[in-house]
Amino acid sequence: MFDFLLAIPYPRIDPTAFAIGPFAVRWYALAYVAGLVFAWWHVRQVVAGRPAGKRIMEPKDVDDLLFWATIGVVLGGRIGYVLFYKPGYYIHHLDEVLSLWKGGMSFHGGLIGVILAMTWIAYARKRVLLSVYDLGALATPIGLFLGRMANFVNGELWGRPSDVSWAMVFPADPLQVARHPSQLYQGVLEGLCLFALLWYMRKRHDSLSRPGEIGGFFCAGYGVARIVGEFFREPDAHLGYLLGPITMGMVLSLPLVVVGAFFVWRARKRAAAKPAAA
Repeated sequence: MFDFLLAIPYPRIDPTAFAIGPFAVRWYALAYVAGLVFAWWHVRQVVAGRPAGKRIMEPKDVDDLLFWATIGVVLGGRIGYVLFYKPGYYIHHLDEVLSLWKGGMSFHGGLIGVILAMTWIAYARKRVLLSVYDLGALATPIGLFLGRMANFVNGELWGRPSDVSWAMVFPADPLQVARHPSQLYQGVLEGLCLFALLWYMRKRHDSLSRPGEIGGFFCAGYGVARIVGEFFREPDAHLGYLLGPITMGMVLSLPLVVVGAFFVWRARKRAAAKPAAA
């Protein structure tokens, strides 16, 4: 149906960034590390830049948040992948459940893990829970962008067959047909565009002053971006399409849109009610 001869060449990049003896570091791992480091730096900058009386937490608290968020995103992402996408396989291969170097992470599972980590920090530091969620949401999109770029480097999670002029043939594709480089689409939508939206809402509309609003925009924005991206992405082979063009990624993302919209509405309603209650 699609003539792969019209596709532009896929830029073959070694998925291993560098190796020291038998120890190999993959771009996928570096994407996680870079995303977490950026999150730590960005959140510290945001926290330190607010007036002392309006700080959600102190910069030193961000260090502990990074530690627990790292554990949450790694364990949550892996466990989510096992439970949401390949439970049948891993029930017979329990020894591979924690084989992170073989790939396989779920954003939705990682999100749950990070939420649990932020909940713990908010409780331990006696901070406003929704405001801590907002800080975590501010920095997450860049990590998502880097993760999608790593997917592209690995030549995985490719798109649906297409005849667009920028379609690519991915080396690992058994069909060897031209496909959308959907990893790039998702990186831009879920990463750069979502980061720009949250930055704009924080800088121009002071959304951090309304607990839950930034987190709500993040959830709703990611859900919409993921659903749009799924129209171009080939669904996992073991899942296929659930109903018509509907995929598992869409199903898991729809609740995020609803929950995110609710938290934005709730945050603004509470802020509007404050003067009347004073």
